[in-house]
Amino acid sequence: MSAHNLQFIFWLPPVFLTALLCFWVSKIFKRALRSFKDNFSRAQKDYEKLLEENRQSRELRSGLEAGLQNIVSLYDATKQICKTLDEAAVFASFLNEAQKYLRFSDCKFIRDSVPPPRIEKNDIVLPLKINRRSVGFLFCTGVEESGKAKFNILAQQFFLGMKRAILYKEIQELAISDSLTGVSSRRYCLDRLRQELERSRKFNYPFSVLMMDLDYFKTYNDRYGHLVGDAILKEACASIKENVRQIDIVGRYGGEEFCIILAETDKEQALQAAQRIRQAIETKLIRVYDEYVKITVSIGVSMFPAHSKGTEKLIDCADQALYKAKQEGRNRVCVYGSG
Repeated sequence: MSAHNLQFIFWLPPVFLTALLCFWVSKIFKRALRSFKDNFSRAQKDYEKLLEENRQSRELRSGLEAGLQNIVSLYDATKQICKTLDEAAVFASFLNEAQKYLRFSDCKFIRDSVPPPRIEKNDIVLPLKINRRSVGFLFCTGVEESGKAKFNILAQQFFLGMKRAILYKEIQELAISDSLTGVSSRRYCLDRLRQELERSRKFNYPFSVLMMDLDYFKTYNDRYGHLVGDAILKEACASIKENVRQIDIVGRYGGEEFCIILAETDKEQALQAAQRIRQAIETKLIRVYDEYVKITVSIGVSMFPAHSKGTEKLIDCADQALYKAKQEGRNRVCVYGSG
C-alpha cells in the first residue's frame, strides 16, 4: 500500500465526522429557526390581538366617558329644573331641558290623582307621589325607544323639582290658612288688611271691615261637643265664602270670630254684603253627624277712611259695632257710629 492511500484512510474519519457534525448542527439550526418562526408568529398574533383589544378598550372607554358625560349633563339639568318653586315654571324648565336631549310628540303634567283614561302602547305615564298619595302624572308621547332611559332620568329630576314646589305651596298654605275652616289665618288676614289700607290710601278707594261672631257658639259646644262645634264653624265659613267676592278676604280672627275685608266697598255695599252673609247663615240648616242645627251671627261694620285710617282702629271700630249688635239682641248687623 502506497503512502498516499494510507494518508487517505487516516484523513477519511475526520471528514466524515465533520460532515456528520455539520448535518447535525444544520438540523438543530433548522429546528431552532422553525421554533423561532412559530414563536414569532404567535407573538405577532398576540401582539395584534392586544392591539385590537386595546383599540376596543379605547372605544369602550370613549363610549363610557361620553355616556357618563351625557348622564352627568342630564343630572345637571336638576339645577335648572329645581331653580324655582313655582309648579308651572318647574314644568316649563323640565320641558326646555328635555327638548335638548330628546324628541317627542307631546309632554304634559296632569295635576290629578287619577291617570289619563286613554293610554297608547308607546305612551309614557309616570306617577308623582308624595308620602304615598298620588298628586299627578307626567304624560309623554312619541319618545323613541333609544331615548326612554334619558327621559326617565329627566323625569326623576322633574319630580324632585315638582315635589319641592308642591310641598312649599302646601307649607305656605298652612302658614296663611286656618287648618280647621280653610279661611285665612289671623296673621295673614292682618297682613292683607295692611296691604289693602295702603292700596286704598294710594288710589283713594274706600273699603270695609266686617267683624263677625257666631251667636251662642259656646252653648253648641257644651251641648253637642267640640266635633259638632268644629262642623258648625266649617259650615259658617262656607256660607261666608259663598256670599263674598274672590277679591275679598275672609279670616278666622279668634275662636268663633271672623274678620272679612271687603275691597273697594262703601257703607251701603258693606251693609248689603253683611246682611247677605247673616241671612245665608240664619236660613241654613246644618247637618252635623246625626244632629240638625241652625245658627245665627252678629256682624259689626267699619269703613275706611270714614271711621279710621289705621288698621288697628278699623278693627276696633268693627269690634265695637259687633258688641253693639250683640247687646241689641244678636242676629243683626250694626255699623260703627250709627245710632
